[in-house]
Amino acid sequence: MRISLLTTTLLICGMTSFAQTNPADTTSLQDVVVTGSRNAVDVRHIPFTVNVVGRETLTENEQPAILPTLNQQIPGLFVTSRGLMGYGVSGGAAGGIMLRGISGGTGQLMVLIDGHPQYNGVYGHPIADSYQTMMAERVEVLRGPASMLYGSNAMGGVINIVTRGMHKDGVETNINLGAGSYGTFQAEAANQLKSGRFSSTVAAQYNRTDNHRPRMGFEQYGAHLKLGYELSEHWNTFLDGEVNHFNASYPGSVDVPMWEANQWITRGSLSAGVENHFDNTSGALSVYSNFGRHKIDDGTKDPSNPTARYFRSKDNLAGVSWYQSARLFEGNRTTVGIDYQHIYGRAYYTSKESGKTLETPNKQSGHSHRNELAGYVDFRQDLTDWLTIDAGLRVDHHNVTGTEWIPQAGLVFRPVESGALKAMVSKGFRNPTMREMYLYPPSNTDLEPERIMNYELSWKHKICSLTYGLNLYYLKGDNMIQTVPVEGGMRNINTGEIENYGLELEGNYRINSHWGVSTNHSFLHMENKIVAAPQYKGFAGANFTQGKWSVVAGLQYIDGLYTIVGENSKKENFWLLNTTVNYSVLKNLRFWVKGENLLAQRYEINAGYPMPKATFMGGVNFKF
Repeated sequence: MRISLLTTTLLICGMTSFAQTNPADTTSLQDVVVTGSRNAVDVRHIPFTVNVVGRETLTENEQPAILPTLNQQIPGLFVTSRGLMGYGVSGGAAGGIMLRGISGGTGQLMVLIDGHPQYNGVYGHPIADSYQTMMAERVEVLRGPASMLYGSNAMGGVINIVTRGMHKDGVETNINLGAGSYGTFQAEAANQLKSGRFSSTVAAQYNRTDNHRPRMGFEQYGAHLKLGYELSEHWNTFLDGEVNHFNASYPGSVDVPMWEANQWITRGSLSAGVENHFDNTSGALSVYSNFGRHKIDDGTKDPSNPTARYFRSKDNLAGVSWYQSARLFEGNRTTVGIDYQHIYGRAYYTSKESGKTLETPNKQSGHSHRNELAGYVDFRQDLTDWLTIDAGLRVDHHNVTGTEWIPQAGLVFRPVESGALKAMVSKGFRNPTMREMYLYPPSNTDLEPERIMNYELSWKHKICSLTYGLNLYYLKGDNMIQTVPVEGGMRNINTGEIENYGLELEGNYRINSHWGVSTNHSFLHMENKIVAAPQYKGFAGANFTQGKWSVVAGLQYIDGLYTIVGENSKKENFWLLNTTVNYSVLKNLRFWVKGENLLAQRYEINAGYPMPKATFMGGVNFKF
């Protein structure tokens, strides 16, 4: 089936040339990105592979969350899910982000908001429900290790959410409402303003669903604020904040149902800074803070015997980031930077009956606060019009695990003006989390950082309106933290290995003013199999616009998706067909309807959690 999908898309490409669903969002060779370089740069001059998903693509399928769209648009990236809406945390959670077989669920993949890391103090991994479409102007995804620029947790790659801003004088307000299958409802309102040097974006969102299984409800509230002020032609300042709260229920697997397994989670971030932009230099100084408050009832298999306590954690991260990029001489760009992070948190239990704090079995004693200080330099030089070299080095010191050196080097060849051949080698690493070192019986205070090396060769080319790309990569890692039997018990130790290699293909083209198509494919081989990393993922999408009508359709095929590994391993393969139809009644008023899993496939992504068959939603969007 995966050969069938690939063959079909290649045939269409040969006849019509594949296209991006929205040409304004196309990751063309002329795109300017900030991920992978800190400063804005033409993507043809950096050795990284960076995909850009613009706001039009993020919103075309009426998805309140960012990750479902990235799951379709980014080759090599896969996100686990268990229902219509809501990922949750703790036991049975979904929202695991996997890129090239490297897991965000273990903190090996970093999510950024405007370049600032988003992970908590105790568990150290991203929480998928925190990343909502309302905040995003675009999303830049860097495939492969980016630890030289972003430090620990960027060993598998980076998802950078660039927040919305108003770029022209005026006021715009947008409201979007939708409802559908299983009591699902979503609402978003946003106001953007720009008056002279001042700009603001304010957005709020509410989502809820009963989902397709009993005791699987989800409810979410969120808000985003961004303020900006241009101090002068060369200097500007900003304030950016997000807060998100959700209530989720965990029903257990089909074979082992659970009762009263509920979660109440609040996550937020705040950042402020000042930026400078001159002809030969640019940079920024920013401070930021992440916070999380988590209350979890682990639930019970026997509803007549409820649990007596809640698990709670308070997670915080405060940081300072400074960088300055300068053109030292012709064709050069040198960036230097310093990052400091103060990571702290607390995990404990409280009694349901009395509310009193109960003792938590851990070894934190004095280690609930951790500090990380790093400095880096990245040197990029255009040797000729067709050749660029890039080399960087980071020195990262952690007060518990010590000092880590992270090198990176790459070459970019441009044999034609619209083509780029890239070769690079990069190191990624991840410091162990507080949970792995101090919390629960498997914890081990002697853990060391995880490390991987990545080798990559890529080609990207644009011919008229056709853009296509090819990536080959090989990555090998050791010191992976695993929980294994040791002396009659379970213990976290640095014993795991990763050896993955793969191929990624993508193509985009605009056929004419009415039609556009797109495709991407990824093949992954893992020497050590893990769950939630499909061996093949393929996507083909099409867009049609005529008068007041627009239609967006996407067909995705997943093959070789392990839901269980080991002696009793289990794999899934399935097709997913999604379609969204829009009709503009007036210039600023449109109605929309969408269907997901229109082929009514029966499948699982998390073992024991069947996904819903065909679901439908409809809604209205108006602007003023």
